[in-house]
Amino acid sequence: MTAASATTCASGATRTSPASAVVSRAAGTSSATGSFGPVVRATARLVAEADGRGGTALPVLAGDGPLALRRTRGVGGEAWVTVVGAMSAPLGGDRIALEATAGPGARLRIGSAAATIALPGRAAGPAYYEIRLTVADGATLHWLPEPLISAHGSELLMTTRVELAPTARLVLREEQILGRTGESPGHLTSRLTVHRAGRPLLDQELAHGPGAPGWDGGAVLGGHRAVGQLLVVDPAYGARPLAPRRLADTAVLTPLTGPAALATAVAPDALHLRRALDAAAAAVG
Repeated sequence: MTAASATTCASGATRTSPASAVVSRAAGTSSATGSFGPVVRATARLVAEADGRGGTALPVLAGDGPLALRRTRGVGGEAWVTVVGAMSAPLGGDRIALEATAGPGARLRIGSAAATIALPGRAAGPAYYEIRLTVADGATLHWLPEPLISAHGSELLMTTRVELAPTARLVLREEQILGRTGESPGHLTSRLTVHRAGRPLLDQELAHGPGAPGWDGGAVLGGHRAVGQLLVVDPAYGARPLAPRRLADTAVLTPLTGPAALATAVAPDALHLRRALDAAAAAVG
């Protein structure tokens, strides 16, 4: 699979009607109003630290705007956090971000309660969703959100930036569903950049939907409407690198210099995509 354009404390805020054109604020959340209606500026933050007793503490857990953060029951000293949508977002014009840091020796798993849906908004211009992940030496971060759905008429620019220390471990899953049932997708551009020990490990950009040349052709999605990847960065691969392999008819596993491995898959729908990426997770252990 190749890219169509390649070179990658809840706030309780609510989105109000265009008549009032205001978004209620939490700490760090702002709103702006133009001729097309309200937009949201919000950043959620969390920090995980080893607690010295074999567990992981969360000294910072601050949701903001549409991103509410909830600690859920972890397993084996790992801290689990679930991102809960506090209101509809991202809409056109919104700028939202999530920052997560796993300190030395911490073990953190982040998921989401439901899919994220990119929707058209009343404001002009695209929506922006930025994810920034930092993983220190000896730490492990699992970033496993539910799919991102690109609804008809939406325009979203999504960036995921990851900074890894030399002995950090990362498991990152991305799933993108192009259009809801029976509808054509919006325009979605997503970029994933990963640096390890200050050096580039992966820089990938995907563009799908109206305006992205060839995105639905045989060289890209070939008529499929779900695309995803699983990235695993593990220092152990330095001694035992994984071999490239075909995982399914539309999924492959590719070793990266890093040490890391990247599984990419396309599928007709979200269910088949998740099955392909679960198979990839089993293949990499």
